[in-house]
Amino acid sequence: MCLIVLAIAQSQQYPLILAGNRDEFHGRPTQKAHWWPDKPDVVGGRDLQAGGTWLALHRKGRFATVTNFRDAEPTVAKFRSRGHLVTGFLGSDLSPLDYLRGVRGDLYAGFNLIVGDAREVAYLSNRGADARVLAAGVYGLSNALLDGPWHKVESSKRGLSDLLDEDSVNESSLLRLLDDRNLGPIGEADTTRLDFELAHAITAPFIITPDYGTRCTTIVLTDNAGAWRLTERRFDADGRSTGESRFTFSSRASVS
Repeated sequence: MCLIVLAIAQSQQYPLILAGNRDEFHGRPTQKAHWWPDKPDVVGGRDLQAGGTWLALHRKGRFATVTNFRDAEPTVAKFRSRGHLVTGFLGSDLSPLDYLRGVRGDLYAGFNLIVGDAREVAYLSNRGADARVLAAGVYGLSNALLDGPWHKVESSKRGLSDLLDEDSVNESSLLRLLDDRNLGPIGEADTTRLDFELAHAITAPFIITPDYGTRCTTIVLTDNAGAWRLTERRFDADGRSTGESRFTFSSRASVS
């Protein structure tokens, strides 16, 4: 499970606002957010098992993030790593929509992909959602289609909308928003492949279990002058913060 909330053109100060929780097995090797030595214009965390990433930025003013899609179709060895969908966009000069139109969805297990630059944000899922540009608004994404009616998605969207209404969007308020550890309704616990305790645990926006949970929260903000900010806060299996990293840079383009 993962969780992303996104606001496009809803704030005069920050035309693009993104807050995301990365949920993963605690034993999966990961590098904290950093500027990548082999791709020096890319900043973000890195999955050391497959070499890709769940969320990253490029210095020229591009971002991408991916979530898995929860369904009954098995992940098989022939599938490519979904994390490379992120780096593929960051290294491309294509517009967000053009990039997504060129993705071969059949080469990957189920995914949701959001990519964007200073002019456009677009979304694609290989589980039935055609590539499309996202209009101005507030969006939520977990491991179903965009704005799927899960409690964690809807409550986090409401929380982001409240912050926008109160003009109180900043890194601290967004980190608090995604630190919501309240479980969702019991009826959302899908026990098809999981025991009840774990199935219920993953209904929370911030997940805590001994083996699997929220590994980090990432905040991305950009302004009209083309300044980008990325904040990553990391957590252990008990949900305690283990460190935080912050990065800022200016791109060559501004968000319209």
